[in-house]
Amino acid sequence: MEQVPLDIQSTLQSWRANGDSIVFTNGVFDILHAGHVTYLSGAAALGTRLVVGINSDASVRLLGKGSNRPINDEASRKIVLESLRSVALVVIFTSQTPLDLINQIRPDVLIKGGDYDPGVRSSEDKRYIVGSKEVKEYGGIVSVIPFLEGHSTTAIIEKSRSKD
Repeated sequence: MEQVPLDIQSTLQSWRANGDSIVFTNGVFDILHAGHVTYLSGAAALGTRLVVGINSDASVRLLGKGSNRPINDEASRKIVLESLRSVALVVIFTSQTPLDLINQIRPDVLIKGGDYDPGVRSSEDKRYIVGSKEVKEYGGIVSVIPFLEGHSTTAIIEKSRSKD
């Protein structure tokens, strides 16, 4: 089981002691764009502190996004996300899913983007939100934020390769 570092555990304890609510989301966040920023701002608005789990470089490759992904390494992606006003904390995870991280952080609110569905109960369905069952069991909220149409990392990469 992947462990949350002690300094992060103590930060989370301090926030909770102050009455802060923890919102968690995760993703690759490879080439940050307006869709990401809008999504993260919306997620942050649902609580006091937004914690973002980002896939390590190795776990991105497990997701099958292509041999050239991620474009930006995990340390660079972490720095960029940490610079956003809406993001309180960034944690890199190495497993294929953030389930261990979610179980340790125990967010009050779990957020995913528009192609997911909080009502899906089977992890076999692509729309399933990893950790949703666990978060709901202890009384947390699971929610989806719609995509900002026309913005995706894949589209940006494809556009940069086109000859037009």
